[in-house]
Amino acid sequence: MPIPDYQTLMLPVLRIAAEGEARVPEAASKIADELGLSTEEREELLPSGRQRLLHNRIHWAKFYMTRAGLIDSPARGRFVISDAGKNLLKTNPVAISVETLKTYPSFVEFYNASNEGSSEGATEAAPAEAVATPEEQIDAAQGVLHAALKAELLQRLLAQSPAFFERAIIDLLVGMGYGGTHEDAAKRLGKVGDGGIDGIIDEDRLGLDRIYVQAKRYASHVPVGRPEVQAFIGSLVGFGATKGVFVTTSVFSAPALEFVRHLPQRVILIDGSRLADLMIEHGVGVRVARVVEVKRLDEDFFIEE
Repeated sequence: MPIPDYQTLMLPVLRIAAEGEARVPEAASKIADELGLSTEEREELLPSGRQRLLHNRIHWAKFYMTRAGLIDSPARGRFVISDAGKNLLKTNPVAISVETLKTYPSFVEFYNASNEGSSEGATEAAPAEAVATPEEQIDAAQGVLHAALKAELLQRLLAQSPAFFERAIIDLLVGMGYGGTHEDAAKRLGKVGDGGIDGIIDEDRLGLDRIYVQAKRYASHVPVGRPEVQAFIGSLVGFGATKGVFVTTSVFSAPALEFVRHLPQRVILIDGSRLADLMIEHGVGVRVARVVEVKRLDEDFFIEE
């Protein structure tokens, strides 16, 4: 089943806090058991890969209820229900949400402060009121920006000349650690031009092994089919090569993908989506436009000797 959003988790977290001091991992285990979550669901991570999704949502459920005074933190990493929380549970609430928390002055103060500086017209959807946690919102926004950047990268590659595309592949492969130096890679890549091979690049700086490269600058609606891939494999056999990389700005057809799965040669197919991902990862054709620091409380700072 889908992991509930953090507002849905508020009531279960408060009930666990009523049982005595607890920690987020303990609460996550209990809630996962109650919901019947599978191992995969328990281990599901945020898109950033830095925290379990369930743990993150429980953390924010606890945090917001703490701001409302329903939960206390008696020790580092631990939480327990407060008198206000006990009084709320006595009313047998069906659910607890941000709207519930807005009945507590301390939360209203926090809520209003969190909206200060919001752009005009955006105050109706406060950070605390969203279904997603702040980390999920950041990851979602980053995902949108990443997808837009990928689309723009591929569009620009298609608009450039074949020679520019070859140089971009050089930059990427060298950035990934292949080819020794940029100069060495440039001498070979894009200079072969026969036998169905667009270039050769050293796998390591010493040139102990070589990788043969084929690059196809196709529009997104024109897939690379099995015949093109099969011709590339034939060229590898002709050169006595065992490793190859086929790069395209479009996609590979299903028969092409299936064909390479059963080959004795090691052939990697890089489609447009993966090409753009690799370019972004290795800083080829892109640059950092903005860095946003997300800071957390330093618990060690508040430990008295």
